[in-house]
Amino acid sequence: MADLVLHVLNGPNLNLLGTREPDIYGRDTLADIERRCRDAAEGADVVFRQTNHEGELIDWVQAAGREADALVLNPAAYGHTSVALLDALRALAIPVVECHLSNPMTRERFRHRSFVSPVAAGVISGFGPMSYELAVRAALDLARRPGSERASASDRSTVQKG
Repeated sequence: MADLVLHVLNGPNLNLLGTREPDIYGRDTLADIERRCRDAAEGADVVFRQTNHEGELIDWVQAAGREADALVLNPAAYGHTSVALLDALRALAIPVVECHLSNPMTRERFRHRSFVSPVAAGVISGFGPMSYELAVRAALDLARRPGSERASASDRSTVQKG
C-alpha cells in the first residue's frame, strides 16, 4: 500500500497531446505523460485525469482536497482565465504544484497571467514531459514534509500578471 496519494489533473485540450502543435508540446501523448508520472511517483498512488470541462476540473480539485496528499495541476488554458479554479484551489490545504509542458512566459502575452500560480507552492514549466516528472517529485516531497501546505496566505492574495 502506498504511503501517499497524488492527484495529477489536466485541463482542456491535453487529450490531444502528441498531435496538437507538436512543435510546442512535443510528440508524447497524454498516456505517455501518465506513465512518466506513475514512474516518478515511486510507489505513491496516482490519480491521473484530464477534462475539457471547467466545472469537472473544479470538482476534481475539490476531490483532491479530500482524497489526496498533494496535487499536480496542468490547468492548460484555464490557468489564464478561471477565477473559479483559483477559488477552488484557495480552499485546499494540500501542496499544489502548477505544471506546464511549455513555458507560458515565452508565449503569447495572454498566457503570462496565471490564476493558479499565486496558490501554488511552485510552478514547473518549459521542460516538456519532464515538467510532469519534476512536478510529481516536488509535490510528493512537499507532502512528506511536516506541516506541508501550499503557498502562504499572503501569497494567495494576488494574481500573477505579465
